[in-house]
Amino acid sequence: MNGAVIVITGAQGALGRSVADLALARGAHVAGIDHAQAEIPASDDRIELGGVDLSDPDQAKVAIDSVAAHFGTLDALINIAGAFAFENAADGDDSVWEKMHARNLMTALHASRAAIPHLVRSSTGRIVNIGAMGALQAGAGMGPYAASKSGVHRLTEALAAEWKGKITVNAVLPSTIDTPANRASMPKADFDKWVTPQELAEVILFLASDAASGVTGALIPVVGRV
Repeated sequence: MNGAVIVITGAQGALGRSVADLALARGAHVAGIDHAQAEIPASDDRIELGGVDLSDPDQAKVAIDSVAAHFGTLDALINIAGAFAFENAADGDDSVWEKMHARNLMTALHASRAAIPHLVRSSTGRIVNIGAMGALQAGAGMGPYAASKSGVHRLTEALAAEWKGKITVNAVLPSTIDTPANRASMPKADFDKWVTPQELAEVILFLASDAASGVTGALIPVVGRV
């Protein structure tokens, strides 16, 4: 990945940080975009754009365009930005469904739309989305989250078909990710069976690499040590 320019949305989360660190270690230039304010100072190979609401298409375009202008190109977009909420379908609040739709699906859509004009000019244009194993069959209380992530799966397939031969578009579907937040919310779970951010980062960066040029439209489960 030496010299590749990679945009990572949701870059300040546990997974975003792991992907950024691994990409930098492999010689990539990284631009992190997040709704939270930027915390990492800019360097020659890394910039951070904070305070960006990717559910707003105009903000997404400004952020992506500024990255391409800064580095002179854009080779890969990794859509990690998202959120989780537990809400029963029958008696829940519509605002939770709207929030999941905006933060999981629309952030990926708007970032992808903004990045595509730049990615098609790269010889290795890549989009990697984050879906969810839980969206393959929703359990109780998982309706809003699963519906939004199922939308990410369908977005991945549609973009892959629309841009076949020009950009590869794939998604990873993690099971529960081993993060401090998930450990705090599920303290009795068997953490050893969860997928780690580092394991996910390896798969994500493979899909963003030259080696994955023949893979597009794939939804790849990443379940950790079962």
